[in-house]
Amino acid sequence: MAKAYVFYNPLAGNKKCTDEVKKLENMISDPLVLCDMTKSETYEQNLYSLDAEDYIILCGGDGTLNRFVNLLEEVDVKNDILYFPCGSGNDFALDLGHTRGDKPFSIKEYLKELPTVTVNGKKFHFINGVGYGIDGYCCEEGDRLRETSAERINYTSIAIKGLLFHYKPTGAKVTVDGQTHTYKKVWLAPTMYGRFYGGGMLPAPNQRRGDKKLSVMIMHDMGKLRSLIIFPSIFKGEHVKHKRTVDVFEGQTITVEFNRPTPLQIDGETISNVTSYTAQR
Repeated sequence: MAKAYVFYNPLAGNKKCTDEVKKLENMISDPLVLCDMTKSETYEQNLYSLDAEDYIILCGGDGTLNRFVNLLEEVDVKNDILYFPCGSGNDFALDLGHTRGDKPFSIKEYLKELPTVTVNGKKFHFINGVGYGIDGYCCEEGDRLRETSAERINYTSIAIKGLLFHYKPTGAKVTVDGQTHTYKKVWLAPTMYGRFYGGGMLPAPNQRRGDKKLSVMIMHDMGKLRSLIIFPSIFKGEHVKHKRTVDVFEGQTITVEFNRPTPLQIDGETISNVTSYTAQR
């Protein structure tokens, strides 16, 4: 009999993923084998010993997916891989027309030939996008708050406070397939593979998952008040109408360099004190 190996991140979904996993008992008829992804023995005892008819159900958010796809570099998984979205953002699921709590659906085809990003000499695959600027700051601040509180993290609130008080824009160089653009005051410089990140934001509305190129969006050269006015329009992709302060470039190799260390996020996973990244398709 086939078994469903449920790989879940108990920290996902504001630490409520474990409760969400229990719902699978009413969705899946096959026996469930629970595998806590925060424990190393999860992979040693389970991932390497699947029978041919078994399958995997990933439970968590975009960060959980990111950790798993980077593990696939080391493990050739032949079995089907399903996804049960129960994270705080679920941008990957949103891009595919699903929402939190939907019945598990197969994602194996979407985990092939993913783009990479190199940060501090290390290379990672990513499924949605790489955030650099105030979005990286928001993830870093969210991580800090998560350690001290069980309350749901409101990233929009963090972003607004950052725009008004805490985050300082940087000078930046953005190089797309060899062509460099220089900016004095950059608030955001994410590179996207999918459409959504940050809980439903559309930084590069024309980017499509599976494209042979990536899109980088630069929000630049504006004061705090104007940035605060324009920022909410990212959730509808309408910020690109502001041609003087928003640029979008497409290419296969994108390098962003800031003039001071700034937090960066890869599918919601934070890396602090980063001065540059290079994304490649």
